[in-house]
Amino acid sequence: MLVLLPPSEGKAASGRGAPLKPESLSLPGLAEARAAVLDELVELCAADEEKARTVLGLSEGLRGEIAKNARLRTAGTRPAGEIYTGVLYDALDLATLSPAARRRAAASLLVFSGLWGAVRMGDRIPSYRCSMGVRLPGLGALGAFWRTPMASVLPEAAGRGLVLDLRSAAYAAAWKPKGELAARTTTVRVLQARTDPVTGVEKRSVVSHFNKATKGRLVRDLLTTGVRPKDPAELVEALRDLGYVVEATAPAKAGRTWALDVVVTEIH
Repeated sequence: MLVLLPPSEGKAASGRGAPLKPESLSLPGLAEARAAVLDELVELCAADEEKARTVLGLSEGLRGEIAKNARLRTAGTRPAGEIYTGVLYDALDLATLSPAARRRAAASLLVFSGLWGAVRMGDRIPSYRCSMGVRLPGLGALGAFWRTPMASVLPEAAGRGLVLDLRSAAYAAAWKPKGELAARTTTVRVLQARTDPVTGVEKRSVVSHFNKATKGRLVRDLLTTGVRPKDPAELVEALRDLGYVVEATAPAKAGRTWALDVVVTEIH
């Protein structure tokens, strides 16, 4: 099973480890594209702070992120699983997983990134700021830029198993599974269910915190139990066995993915 995750907007500080070694990152087929984005991002942030702030869409309070980007080649690194923080990663809580579950995480989790394309949890990277929605002057919109290299690399990474796609829309734009691979891919939406106290009618909505926290818990539960569904139908049953309220829609035609709604009322 391959699990596709979005990164976190905020990130932990770079570590004290050795500087970035691009050749050590997973998915070496992305190396050339990574180098192109890294070169432009570092040059932009080192040359013109105000322009970089505009391009990256940063508030005045986040101006310090520009200097951090300018030092990406020399900054210390940490495993990606420690760099990414936020609601989803807090709920996933990699550090407290059992050794067996951590090995599963290393093998199955793939985090999409505007800078790196995609990385595995053990890849050592510096802290950075560059979302998939950024449009770099020389490369254009990163979501579009990554489509070609991703199209040649991700099918091999997916192998013959299930793909669980938990990415947000901006990161989903960088790669869309096609053909037979789409048929074994499941996208997930988390809906909060609330009953109107006046009418008694249940209403459902997408709420960012519930969405991120539930996705983190869901991945943690799959890693902890070691369940390995072979296809979307088995995934639905596995999640129901884990106590999730799940509603699934099979693809209406070839080339489409399964759609899965996880319905929650609160986060424990």
